[in-house]
Amino acid sequence: MTATPTPHATELVVLDMAGTTVADDGLVERAFDAAARHLGVAPGSDEHAAMLDHVRATMGESKISVFRHLFGDEDAARRANAAFEGAYGDLVGEGLIAPVPGAREAIETFTAAGLTTVLTTGFARVTQDAILDALGWHDLAALTLCPADAGRGRPYPDMVLTALLRTRATHDVARIAVAGDTSYDMLSGRRAGASVVAGVLTGAHDAARLTQAGATHVLGSVAELPALLGVV
Repeated sequence: MTATPTPHATELVVLDMAGTTVADDGLVERAFDAAARHLGVAPGSDEHAAMLDHVRATMGESKISVFRHLFGDEDAARRANAAFEGAYGDLVGEGLIAPVPGAREAIETFTAAGLTTVLTTGFARVTQDAILDALGWHDLAALTLCPADAGRGRPYPDMVLTALLRTRATHDVARIAVAGDTSYDMLSGRRAGASVVAGVLTGAHDAARLTQAGATHVLGSVAELPALLGVV
């Protein structure tokens, strides 16, 4: 673990959405079930179980990339991804998501302290916008990014680096803090050069998995991040 950052050393905070700032209570797996059925994979089958294991292992990755791995064929992957995004959007529309407690307040604390916050996701833009609409968060962060905005999703560093390039919030990648709930969030942050890569325990992966992937800190939730960064 690295030492606790000095107050205000961080200038750009890049936060994951589902599992980190947004509690979705298993909606990813429910939407995957819909996508699998759409492609003819029966729930309860060995094939379905193996696919679900891969979905769980790759939480945080761009969803189209996950479906490319699962189905191989590009057309099948795109059909599965469209079904997934549609099912997830329907669940969001039913009001089945909520902010992680303290997440909005944490972002507002960063803004008040002069830090720039960017929200990122492995979902497509249409799903990200549906989540932002449902929570009333469109104006909460300085910028929101999905994999298509950056070129590649996690575990690549592209979204973190795109956040830096678009916001111009800092001149130094060491002044970036990244927080997420998956191993891919940790890998993305480390590969981007962020000095704080904080895993949170409100989503997909446990402390051991986050630490193994390079977390510099493991927090109970994103609500603890302002104190870690010295802005409370």
